Amino acid sequence: MSIKENLSDLKKKFKKFDCLLVAVSKTKPVADIQEAYDAGIRDFGENKVQELVDKQPQLPDDIQWHMIGHLQRNKVKYIAPFIHLIHGVDTFKLLKEINKQAQKAERVIPCLLQIHIAKEETKFGFDEEEVLALIQEKAFDELKNIRIIGLMGMATNTENEAIVRAEFGGLKKFMDQLNTLELPENLALKELSMGMSGDFLLAQEEGSTMVRVGSAIFGKRNYR
Repeated sequence: MSIKENLSDLKKKFKKFDCLLVAVSKTKPVADIQEAYDAGIRDFGENKVQELVDKQPQLPDDIQWHMIGHLQRNKVKYIAPFIHLIHGVDTFKLLKEINKQAQKAERVIPCLLQIHIAKEETKFGFDEEEVLALIQEKAFDELKNIRIIGLMGMATNTENEAIVRAEFGGLKKFMDQLNTLELPENLALKELSMGMSGDFLLAQEEGSTMVRVGSAIFGKRNYR
């Protein structure tokens, strides 16, 4: 099937959910992204800074670029002038660097805090206790050039739906808990980025507002 047909198929499944589709275009050529753009997609996710920086000037200006991969602090400066949303903010040091580079670019950059919800140790992210401590210590208050608009989580890579559902549900519950607290102005938690090609319907059922879908749109990846 073509990219346009894949998107049409996906949108039928999306009908009952109020959820943003972020098309994960990592490893895919500019022509494929343009095809998805022509089919109506405006939000694209990349997980490598170099690839993002290469593609951005070659494509329409109204594309909203999402950084969805693990972001190193020394690479933030390259995407700060144009990035729409950084999903995987997994340390406070990274948050401080984003704030610094956003200040230089004279922008306020929206971010999501990545919370470690999976059973696998390989996944990145804050623990819930860390986030609660940072709020209590008023650590976020000094960061004037970022806005934390929600949370992001990656479920365990397993066929067991009950585990995945519990992890997504737990993240939604944690965001609800945070929203009962007195939060600083730059924490306005509305977005939940969870769910990928294999589990986005489950994620939506558990409250996701944003799913990151790649292979279901663009087909299998070539990682050579």
